[in-house]
Amino acid sequence: MDGVRMAVISNRLNVVVEAMMNTVFRSSRSGVLNSAHDFSCCIVSAGHELVMGAESLPIHMMSGPDLISKAVLRFHPEMRRGDAYLHNSPYNGNSHAADHAMLVPVVDDEGVHRFSVLAKAHQADCGNSKPTTYMTDARDVYEEGTLLFDACRVQTGYQDNDDILRMLRLRVRVPEQWWGDYLALIGAVRLGERRILELGNELGWDLLQEFVDEWLAYSEGRMRAAIADLPAGRLSLTTRHDPFPGIPEGLDIKIGIDVRPEDQEIHVDLTDNVDCLPNGLNLTESTAATAALIGVFNSIGEGVPPNAGSLRRVKVRLRDGCAVGVPTHPHSCSAATTNLADRVTNAVQRGMAELAEGVGLAECGAVIPAAAAVVSGVDPRSGGRPFVNQIFLAVTGGAATPWSDAWLTIFHVGCAGMLRRDSVEIAEMTHPIRVSRQRLLQDTEGAGRFRGAPSAEVEYGPVGTSMTVAYGSDGAVYPALGVRGGGEGGLTRHLRRDRAGDLTELPSQGLVELDDGERIVSITAGGGGYGPAADRDPVHVREDVREGWISPERARDVYGVALHADLSIDEAATARLRAEPASS
Repeated sequence: MDGVRMAVISNRLNVVVEAMMNTVFRSSRSGVLNSAHDFSCCIVSAGHELVMGAESLPIHMMSGPDLISKAVLRFHPEMRRGDAYLHNSPYNGNSHAADHAMLVPVVDDEGVHRFSVLAKAHQADCGNSKPTTYMTDARDVYEEGTLLFDACRVQTGYQDNDDILRMLRLRVRVPEQWWGDYLALIGAVRLGERRILELGNELGWDLLQEFVDEWLAYSEGRMRAAIADLPAGRLSLTTRHDPFPGIPEGLDIKIGIDVRPEDQEIHVDLTDNVDCLPNGLNLTESTAATAALIGVFNSIGEGVPPNAGSLRRVKVRLRDGCAVGVPTHPHSCSAATTNLADRVTNAVQRGMAELAEGVGLAECGAVIPAAAAVVSGVDPRSGGRPFVNQIFLAVTGGAATPWSDAWLTIFHVGCAGMLRRDSVEIAEMTHPIRVSRQRLLQDTEGAGRFRGAPSAEVEYGPVGTSMTVAYGSDGAVYPALGVRGGGEGGLTRHLRRDRAGDLTELPSQGLVELDDGERIVSITAGGGGYGPAADRDPVHVREDVREGWISPERARDVYGVALHADLSIDEAATARLRAEPASS
């Protein structure tokens, strides 16, 4: 197949996925989907290979759709047109239980299974025993309480299985909201199915299969070339998660990386880690593998399509029964997309950065702070109607790169900046809350030649009612690290402001009950810096002071740049300051 035809077909399939994404965005009911965009869509081949994922969240897509596709076929070996399958099992290829994946097989007029389309959406409420989708303290899946669907057929011949849907309605706290999101998922995959059937009838199924084979081979070739340009090296890395329920001293995570440019392969070994934990932090097979893959893709630069072809060149070793491997029932994996996954990704890209200049990234800041909490309660404005939703206020956390300052609002490394920040006005209209403060905090960036994102401070609380705020934040003890001499990002912190205005410290995770007039203060994590701070261009340091990112004192003490009162650069004093470290 010539390059022009391959480009045309790849664009047309990408348009199919974008249309699926747009369907979820425009027709979903919960804010976590229609405001924050916490969903993903993709096309999988009949051979369970990721073909196209558009602008989806990496933690949802790099590994997972392939495993879900295999799970569905294992339980339902006859793929039939009109069927749809709901899957959220963390023990059989999904991310965490809150991510409901809907898969529809694309079956041609002859009854041949050609592709599958998949949409995965984070639920505002998945039926947990507490009003949150992140049960970080759940000792097992029973305490977590969510309903698990393992390749469950929810439509047959395009008709809903009402038995299953009644179970869901009785479990989730706001069934009308869930129903709207269910319809959005079904609408997305049915649209994808229809568009691919049209494309197959137009171009021919043999040509589409030829495209898949060559598209994946092309992507693998791009990945081979990218790895061949890397320096060879073996790295043994350790990263540490904060103390949490079930890990009162914190947790070391060990990662082995072997870059083999001569073989055009990268090997990541996660097997030398603890067994599954008595909390909700355990990773799943898909999120453990994906966490390592994201770290690699973040390190090699742009131009490599993330699909089954390029993923072949990265070998991730996992161990059964491991907290950062393949979980065993009944261990909880409620936070499998965030905490430990982020630690793995950050350590991989930090390790890659130490191989050579221009490779890898610093570490991104940790989640999930109260600025992105699941909030719930009853809304007095609507006669006491219950509400539950994850809000997405100001969360920064971006890591510095070898070429630029951090992406400010990446939110967390696993979503690659794909999540959107909520509109304050819409959040206040939708929920009985008031956001009283959102601001960046000066002098909290990871200092460096290129600087990481600063921390943000967010303050909000209920209005006319009480409210439960559920969060589970890492990064209060162990910050995001810089690389190649770069500094670490600011730490997370949480406080309660009572009606009198007094502040008290809160733990890094839990469910906080706020009464009317009380507020929670969430200080989010900053990102790490890249390169020595003394190498930052003094002109950029001056502009950082002028814009309020850093103070004149930090410019002098950390970056070695002295400024006059009018913020012009004191060239002589700056030269002396920057000479001091070299002579000490």
